[in-house]
Amino acid sequence: MSITGTDIERARQLLGRGKLVAIPTETVYGLAANALDTKAVLSIFEAKNRPTFDPLIVHSYSLEAIRDFVAEIPEQAVLLAEKFWPGPLTLLLEKKALISDLVTSGLSTVAVRVPDHPLTLQLLRSLSFPLAAPSANPFGYISPTTAQHVVDQLGSKIEYVLDGGPARVGIESTIVGFPAGVPTVVRLGGLQVEDIEAVIGEVKTTLHSSSNPMAPGMLKSHYAPRLPLHLLDREEMESAKPTDATGFLFFQKPAHFDTYPQARCLSETGDFREAAFRLFASLREMDQLPVREIWAEKLPDRGLGRAINDRLLRASVRNADSIHE
Repeated sequence: MSITGTDIERARQLLGRGKLVAIPTETVYGLAANALDTKAVLSIFEAKNRPTFDPLIVHSYSLEAIRDFVAEIPEQAVLLAEKFWPGPLTLLLEKKALISDLVTSGLSTVAVRVPDHPLTLQLLRSLSFPLAAPSANPFGYISPTTAQHVVDQLGSKIEYVLDGGPARVGIESTIVGFPAGVPTVVRLGGLQVEDIEAVIGEVKTTLHSSSNPMAPGMLKSHYAPRLPLHLLDREEMESAKPTDATGFLFFQKPAHFDTYPQARCLSETGDFREAAFRLFASLREMDQLPVREIWAEKLPDRGLGRAINDRLLRASVRNADSIHE
């Protein structure tokens, strides 16, 4: 079983030897390895049982550091990085040969970001290499937002978990690419599209959902509990008959909340940020309830509600892309 702690030097030494270390970020916990060490990167895929056609995000400590392994950074990408890094923003940029095709799943672009967590930033500054780090969970399952979540799922496969407390954002980063020079949101996440547009103007939104993803976290089935999950609108949720066989995950607490035998609420006041913070932990909790299925309420489709809905929709899909069972 892996050890948890706040020993940055221990994490640094393990990563330098090609080992895996779980790291905290403001979004979710990541499963990190030396991004320039192909063997170490391969161990990420092996530990997660993640298909190699699903690319990874590369983490570093500053925009200037990231320049070392990307070919160019468009002007609009620079503006976004200067505004939102460190933070829940990932940029898809043309890579240098320094970054292997295993990291990018053969794509010419690499996903890069600067995480907003003091422990991980300190770790990154101490390293001579960037870190490849997808979420620290078995592929397809609910992303981890605490060190204990990581230990519960991957404890036998990781030597050390750097414990930075609960992730304060709670959902993955927003990914922005620049195909043909057009800023395009390809994954919704912890940074609102409206905030991006306030910096660089209107952006295109193209959310891929396929078995051949162009960016991390874009498979149709992802972030899923083991129990079947169904996504319903508010009216359908409130009109549903309470039953012991169904767990109900509400966005905002309904008037008759106490009549449901097994129910959870993401935010009593309807706050999107609180809902994002509680989403994955609530799904984990519901996955342990003595029920046969989960009904989840769709949020208003604006701001962070769009990103939360995206996660719930992917969690509700069970098809050929689902390999976590």
